[in-house]
Amino acid sequence: MAVTDEAIEKIKAMIVSGELGPGDRLPPEKELAERLGLSRNSMREAVKALEVIRVLDVRRGDGTYVTSLEPHLLLEAISFVVDMHDDDSLLELFAVRRMLESQATGLAATHGDEAAIAELQQEIDAVDADVSLDDLVAHDMRFHHEIARMTGNGYLASLIDSLSSQTVRARIWRGLTEEGAVERTLSEHRAIADAIAQHDPALATSLATAHIAGVERWLRQAAQA
Repeated sequence: MAVTDEAIEKIKAMIVSGELGPGDRLPPEKELAERLGLSRNSMREAVKALEVIRVLDVRRGDGTYVTSLEPHLLLEAISFVVDMHDDDSLLELFAVRRMLESQATGLAATHGDEAAIAELQQEIDAVDADVSLDDLVAHDMRFHHEIARMTGNGYLASLIDSLSSQTVRARIWRGLTEEGAVERTLSEHRAIADAIAQHDPALATSLATAHIAGVERWLRQAAQA
């Protein structure tokens, strides 16, 4: 194991064991390096790596802290990876999204409270087929984020958000706009929202699966064109 990797693992072990918790300040670099039996250089590189993946927060002039370790922070890196994909891997990502989001929609229909359902309905009512591409992308992000949030599972919600970034949605909506499929897609959104409002998880899951599968088919056809 590389020295930096060893340093990362040792800091991780301190967090996993509870020795360091969310918001805690790490000991000074020299003290921590001596305690863990590592060089200050390897410790410095480990801290940089853990800062990139949002495990640590380096505050210049103040010290290094463990972040909140909330799901949306720890899963941020996935969005970066998603934006770097090619068309073939986009289809694979949508297959994963279909599996996760269809189940999330069923959970939203089970656990969604009236306030969250009302917000989702307001989102549906606020958009129509004549809106701009930027507004469509923003609506799509809010719509699917609200559904994922209604599951009550922070990791699931953050993972779904990460798998379809704004860049990806913009590419898809641009193509759907050119194909004249906007009204059909928004109609599917309305049907999903209605199923959630009726607290019908089976119907909500089925509609969400069909909705995302439809986008997959369009992507596959576009890739072959």
